[in-house]
Amino acid sequence: PQLGDGRALLLGEVIDRHGRRRDIAFKGSGRTPFSRGGDGKAALAPMLREVLLGEAMQALGIPTTRALAVAATGEPVRRERPLPGAVLTRVAASHLRVGTFQYFAVRGELATLRRLLDHAIARHDPALAGVTDAGVRAFGLLRAVAERQAALLAQWMNVGFIHGVMNTDNMTISGETIDYGPCAFMEAYDPAAVFSSIDEGGRYAYGNQPAIARWNLARLAEALLPLVADGDDEAAVRAAVERATEVIDAFPALYREAWLRGQRNKLGLRSDDAADAALAEDWLALLQRQGADFTLAWRRLAEAAAGDEAPLRALLAEPQAADAWLARWRARCAADDATAGGGAQERAERLRRANPFVIPRNHLVEQALAAAQDDDDLAPFEQLLAALRRPFDETPALARYGQ
Repeated sequence: PQLGDGRALLLGEVIDRHGRRRDIAFKGSGRTPFSRGGDGKAALAPMLREVLLGEAMQALGIPTTRALAVAATGEPVRRERPLPGAVLTRVAASHLRVGTFQYFAVRGELATLRRLLDHAIARHDPALAGVTDAGVRAFGLLRAVAERQAALLAQWMNVGFIHGVMNTDNMTISGETIDYGPCAFMEAYDPAAVFSSIDEGGRYAYGNQPAIARWNLARLAEALLPLVADGDDEAAVRAAVERATEVIDAFPALYREAWLRGQRNKLGLRSDDAADAALAEDWLALLQRQGADFTLAWRRLAEAAAGDEAPLRALLAEPQAADAWLARWRARCAADDATAGGGAQERAERLRRANPFVIPRNHLVEQALAAAQDDDDLAPFEQLLAALRRPFDETPALARYGQ
């Protein structure tokens, strides 16, 4: 019972310059016991994609695994056609996933599952290490993972990131983004947007991501239950299920709170108001109706805050459609200034720090990868990578990366 393609090979751990423990792993170095008949290898372009997307996330302040290096192997890998091969070296807080727990739980290897729980707690939640009660330990980890994932998913949603394949093997215990396969940053705002050719039913669509995260947490809870309650003790099992369900049912509120904090920041607000959720949701509905670019529409709020609404209205199919919402937003900004101080220019600067101009746009990523793979030309890749490391800068030199 396994997920994934079996291309990951954990090399070991190091302590980084900040004193944090880090995993170092290869991806694409060849067959592993989990390759399921595949060659375990990787093509150059997908590994370079991991660099671009991971470094973009890092620059945006979103927890992520990172690419330490991509090395060309000099041999072709056979896919739809022969492609140049490469190996990615990936760095992570750990490579523990929900699927790691599922693997041992499904096999009934409870002693190993218990060791895995101890290892995960020591690695990511050391405050639980001295706890002796099995339920407190297991559900404490579950709660901590839920909190980390709620924060991560809110950040994804607030920048328009679509992971594409949110299987349990791609959900980390650490709360870091992992596995940049068929993923993308959304352009025209659409909650139903999908970026995986195999996701024909839209299971991993942009708008479904928080619900899938909750589903994955439920699978983690199922894997932990045997460590808490003996299956022959029905009362103990019921009690354990109730405790796990409380954590799972609390996830939507955790996510919603984190999402709304991010929305307030992106709207330039420092105070809280009960109507802020409706203001944010109506803004997103406006973007959807108007087919507006998600990233640029948020970015152009800075000009609107400073008094120039033209750049924002130019993104809309019907420029006047923003009238009512902009009036509400300006009234809310005035109330925010009365509470927290500041003014229009200060808000505009905050908005520029909160809303990126440069994201890894699909056409630019594909152009850079095609040049590297087909022409052995890394210049477009290196130029795009440099731009992605400055996501909040809007300069003439970066103008084309924001289009």
